[in-house]
Amino acid sequence: VALKRMLNFNVPPVKNSTGEPVWKVLIYDRFGQDIISPLLSVKELRDMGITLHLLLHSDRDAIPDVPAVYFVMPTEENIDRMCQDLRNQLYESYYLNFISAISRSKLEDIANAAIGANAVTQVAKVFDQYLNFITLEDDMFVLCNQNKELVSYRAINRPDITDTEMETIMDTIVDSLFCFFVTLGAIPIIRCSRGTAAEMVAVKLDKKLRENLRDARNSLFTGDTLGAGQFSFQRPLLVLVDRNIDLATPLHHTWTYQALVHDVLDFHLNRVNLEESTGMESSPAGARPKKKNKKSYDLTASDKFWQKHKGSPFPEVAESVQQELESYRAQEDEVKRLKSIMGIEGEDEGAISMLSDNTAKLTSAVSSLPELLEKKRLIDLHTNVATAVLEHIKSRKLDMYFEYEEKIMSKSTLDKSLLDMISDPDAGTPEDKMRLFLIFYISSAQAPSEIDLEQYKKALMDAGCNLAPLSYIKQWKAFTKMASAPTSYGNTTPKPLGLFSRVMNTGSQFVMEGVKNLVLKQQNLPVTRILDNLMEMKSNPETDDYRYFDPKMLRGSDSSVPRNKNPFQEAIVFVVGGGNYIEYQNLVDYIK
Repeated sequence: VALKRMLNFNVPPVKNSTGEPVWKVLIYDRFGQDIISPLLSVKELRDMGITLHLLLHSDRDAIPDVPAVYFVMPTEENIDRMCQDLRNQLYESYYLNFISAISRSKLEDIANAAIGANAVTQVAKVFDQYLNFITLEDDMFVLCNQNKELVSYRAINRPDITDTEMETIMDTIVDSLFCFFVTLGAIPIIRCSRGTAAEMVAVKLDKKLRENLRDARNSLFTGDTLGAGQFSFQRPLLVLVDRNIDLATPLHHTWTYQALVHDVLDFHLNRVNLEESTGMESSPAGARPKKKNKKSYDLTASDKFWQKHKGSPFPEVAESVQQELESYRAQEDEVKRLKSIMGIEGEDEGAISMLSDNTAKLTSAVSSLPELLEKKRLIDLHTNVATAVLEHIKSRKLDMYFEYEEKIMSKSTLDKSLLDMISDPDAGTPEDKMRLFLIFYISSAQAPSEIDLEQYKKALMDAGCNLAPLSYIKQWKAFTKMASAPTSYGNTTPKPLGLFSRVMNTGSQFVMEGVKNLVLKQQNLPVTRILDNLMEMKSNPETDDYRYFDPKMLRGSDSSVPRNKNPFQEAIVFVVGGGNYIEYQNLVDYIK
């Protein structure tokens, strides 16, 4: 909604205006591109009057009779380039929107450039949009994509990090979270664990929200914001969790569709890039091998199959794709019939059929054909994506890894020794083996003896693993020994339903032999448990000493004693150091 308002020159778009939209150019930087692309398709942009969308730092021709909407970060080089655009008189008028708040001095630079270029009247509006975060789902956002390694787990937990570097990272995170709440139009109540990076984020965010509320004249939370109506009666809870409370989950192999796509394929900002294998056609001797085709697919909110199945276990997804395909094949004859009614094949009868009594049929054909073709597109898309995932599962035995790790994490008996898994040359990549071993190491109540550890290390090295992660986790484990027992993950394991081949009919697209049909048991991961305690106001040693911040309280009183005793209706969970799709899915299931 905020983006559409910005593209409409910062006035809310009128729903039923019949007039043509105002044609305009959109100029963004990489940050702006990352924010817009998961949310608005090219077609939607065009419907809003955006004929051209260009990167700020590309060669752009002057289009003197068109207004330009800029959507960029307020960086030094971006501002220089905008000033240059003003001097070159590229556009009719300029609507400057900054993703994050612009400083006074940079604003003056633009003003000076505008005066120098005699273009003051053309700069129509300058806005701070406070949109410095990327929304990937209706209920999920990430901070950034361009410089995500700057706020990653590694950046925050490097042993040699300086205080100033840490400050910068925390400020970056807080800036995005602040933008998020400005856009939401709500002031949260903040809870966080003590003595962690999450606590540093909480302190800074509390201060920033507080300062903004103090400044009544310029407060961003006055009530004319977009979300003001939705939340005003009850405030959301913001739970800031530190990644270090649970390092096993992000290493864990996954079994649900979306998490698998993210784990094994190239999946960024809701777009998956696949290399299509061209098959084994015999090419003449000496011919160069065929180039692999790269295909990319968008997995979006409007894709009904994705929305329904992104949280399902993979075997279920394969079965559903197959069912969709079969129901489509049943309708395929219908498509052919509709095409012939519409005279798409035989051109000459086209005109005749128009006149005859086919008009009624034609109307229904015109309305149902696009729907069927769209259905076909989605089936093809998911057949390709699911097949690519299946290839990884089979070649790396990911079903075994998933099941084995679940057993380790739930402390149930293992049917096979860990050494065998690591030494099996057919099971998984070196990285898969390392992830498995780290989960074992993190989850074990007491660390393995030196003798055992040497044996594991040798096996890992023979398998081609890089042992650097292990030395980090060793230190981490010694350091985290504080007073807390190892994180518990519940004590249920996935139940295999027998092998697939029985479940899937023989005509299936997916050759599932040997892949286990594992069903997930519903249990709450640590992040979900923490949220549950804090939202429902349950007393629990895990969360009892979480700090409590309320930016609306006059004095910043630091207490763990919550003012409000009622359970929360809304919550935002943010993991400092990076959440993941397993946790996202677990939270979604918990809400259900």
